[in-house]
Amino acid sequence: MAVITIREALNQAMREEMRRDEGVFLMGEEVAAYQGAYKVSKGLLEEFGDKRVVDSPITELGFAGLGVGAAMVGLRPIIEFMTFNFSILATDQIINSAAKMRYMSGGQFKIPIVFRGPNGSAFQVSSQHSQALESWYAHFPGLKVVMPSTPADAKGLLKSAIRDDDPVVFLEQERMYGNKGEVPDGEDFLVPLGVADVKREGTDCTVVARSMTVPLALKAAEELEKQGVSVEVVDPRTIRPLDIETIVNSVKKTNRLVIAEESHAFCGVGAEISAQVMEHAFDYLDAPVKRLSGADAPMPYAKNLERLALPDVERIVKAVREVSYLD
Repeated sequence: MAVITIREALNQAMREEMRRDEGVFLMGEEVAAYQGAYKVSKGLLEEFGDKRVVDSPITELGFAGLGVGAAMVGLRPIIEFMTFNFSILATDQIINSAAKMRYMSGGQFKIPIVFRGPNGSAFQVSSQHSQALESWYAHFPGLKVVMPSTPADAKGLLKSAIRDDDPVVFLEQERMYGNKGEVPDGEDFLVPLGVADVKREGTDCTVVARSMTVPLALKAAEELEKQGVSVEVVDPRTIRPLDIETIVNSVKKTNRLVIAEESHAFCGVGAEISAQVMEHAFDYLDAPVKRLSGADAPMPYAKNLERLALPDVERIVKAVREVSYLD
């Protein structure tokens, strides 16, 4: 085991897969000479050269399309968006080409491509650079959507995503790049897509969290333990395909559910999880499902307002107490 950051874990994953398969290459804005806007691609240009670590022009639609074409002829592109807010410009290629090509070709084309980069809020980057887009991409059949919350998951999931024969939208969180954690040694370490992880076991309430809300949920669970409430924290890790079975089994054990997410509530991933739990475990619920989401408004720039727009430990604690009828 080694203790490294999420940034370093992602770098290791790409480096190992590029060594393993010469068809893997990285393309995006400032990924080569500058070594990545967030230094995730540090050292890759030096090792693999400018044919496999490619600086692109500022044209997301263009280099996303190049990636899709490369995947169609057997390469395994990793397309980095400097922020997933910029992926909005490339959605025609992601949604209309990458997601649909295998189906529309009757299986003649595989599309082994990974679209990755920071998703959601950062620190005071305001409305146009703070959007969490996972529910948008998860809506479309043909795309797999992944959201790691720890260095180990970041490495293992990215390696699995690169090896997958379908397009994967891999959503990192800018606030979390420096988070540290243990990562198993060895280049064969993989985390399968579509498998949730119980980050903490408990008996009184389930909290389903993803990405940046996972460490918040774990801190809330520690605080609630002092108050005599045992909280189970489940991290789906993959939004599509969603491991609803693990979530439902947890709810059947705890009989209560809180969903904590950074993104907006309306038409969100939390709404989907809530609906599926109702369908599969309604008779086990002792309280209505409680959702905590980002504010239903563009992200403010001011630090104090930004803080109010996002879930935090205190709000998760309050939500668990509410569904436990303690408040």
